[in-house]
Amino acid sequence: MSAEQPQDVERLQVSVDTPAGTVNMPVELASGYVPVTSIVPVIRQVGEKALALEQARALDTGQAVSCRMGCAACCRPLVPLSPPEAFALHDTVQALPEPERQRLDAKFAAAKARLEQAGLWSRLNDVAESERQLTDQDVEETNRSYYALRMPCPFLEDEVCSIYQDRPSACRELLVVSPAELCQDIVQNPVRPLPVPVRISTVLGMLWGELAGGPARLVPLPVALAWAERHEAERRRVWKGVELFERAMDKVWRYLSGAAPGESKK
Repeated sequence: MSAEQPQDVERLQVSVDTPAGTVNMPVELASGYVPVTSIVPVIRQVGEKALALEQARALDTGQAVSCRMGCAACCRPLVPLSPPEAFALHDTVQALPEPERQRLDAKFAAAKARLEQAGLWSRLNDVAESERQLTDQDVEETNRSYYALRMPCPFLEDEVCSIYQDRPSACRELLVVSPAELCQDIVQNPVRPLPVPVRISTVLGMLWGELAGGPARLVPLPVALAWAERHEAERRRVWKGVELFERAMDKVWRYLSGAAPGESKK
């Protein structure tokens, strides 16, 4: 199907009950076959609306989110992406003008060199390619070792995200109601994160596991572009748009019921 022949669109109404209230929103979905990346912005919107309800509930109790533009302490921990998000991130980078893409390639190469020196590059790839379902405990040591490097995300420019509109779900969900300065060391300081009703990276990881017949995989951001390139054939697979959305929403409801794998619900 060419760009001059757009697919028909189906319109649905979504209703999701969360601990902080009900998310109601309309969605538009292509009725034909689409890649899994097409579902990423729609499911992210569900997560963001659920998080907005949680933020409003916190505000009612006198707890305001302290995150502000330029406060980029949260751009140092290791960010997990679901495979659909890794594919979408790859597409975002490929769509950038050549000078920006070359600059990013250089930053990712520098990050790889530093991670290799620290003995973390192979460990991150092992996480991305694991053939079994990993738990939080499985990757805790890797997360801590990565955070100890205090490496800025390759997409960080002058302490501002250069792909803010396309940033991963995990970045959207990391909000705190404690003083912002405490985030400079989240291991030592009593940081109070805003509760996340549904982690979209986990949901999309569960979806991909079902589609690909494997574990509910998560891909560390530093290796995400390389991972997407290694899995080019999977990136090009297509599914019926409405069916893909319904399967993703099934994972949202499973998460909210406490059935998300590999993660302890708090």
